Amino acid sequence: MSISWLQQLLEQVAAQHLSVPEALSQLQRWPTEPVCSPHGEVIARLDRHRALRHGFPEVVLAEGKKMTHLVQIVETILGRPHAQSDSLLITRVSASRRRRLQQQFPTLQARERCLFYKPLRPSTDPPPSDSKSGLVAVICAGTSDIPVAEEAALTAELLGADVETHYDAGVAGLHRLLATDLLYRASVFIVVAGMEGALPSVVGGLVNKPVIAVPTSTGYGASLKGMSALLGMLNSCVANVSVVNIDNGFSAGYIAGLIVGLISSKSIR
Repeated sequence: MSISWLQQLLEQVAAQHLSVPEALSQLQRWPTEPVCSPHGEVIARLDRHRALRHGFPEVVLAEGKKMTHLVQIVETILGRPHAQSDSLLITRVSASRRRRLQQQFPTLQARERCLFYKPLRPSTDPPPSDSKSGLVAVICAGTSDIPVAEEAALTAELLGADVETHYDAGVAGLHRLLATDLLYRASVFIVVAGMEGALPSVVGGLVNKPVIAVPTSTGYGASLKGMSALLGMLNSCVANVSVVNIDNGFSAGYIAGLIVGLISSKSIR
């Protein structure tokens, strides 16, 4: 349930185009909606109030779910009366599952390890602003980090942010990063790195904007599946660097989207 959908519903009732009982029937599964297996077992409880509280609908984590449960959850979300006006993001989806879900739900688009649905902007809406005051820069150290970086970029985009990416720009060849003007144009930086996790500190030392550091599980032996990068980022001496969990591109993109949303609304300067 999005704010725009609820507003339309209330306007229809106020204009007497929709009766109160009809409106109540559309709200009967609010604020939560159970998803049941064919045997009647509740396998999930969808948070239909999430978009009203946070400005973005509940996100589906595919990892660890049975395929049958995942299909039922997606089917329930996309089957809602107002589904076409809401975004949907499914993270950590394997290649085989992406193919199967796209066959069953053709409106879903794929991007790295994610599936998503982005509603079309109605023709009556004003065109998006060309202002880059809320630009999110997503930078990753190496090509192995791209899946996590793309998860962050896609999440920020679905929250309405302008996003630009700059990949394969690690500290072993720092000139690749210094050659771009992105450092001077972005309002928020998401920096994704594995190995020793040094890149966020480097970026943080060059800019006066928030830097969201994302450690990845990329690396050899003593990288300890991302623990070395995580500890390195947490121990950064640069004050504008904040850190999310290992491989958690989603949270980084979500936080960046919230920050630029505040910037765009001029709630902060």
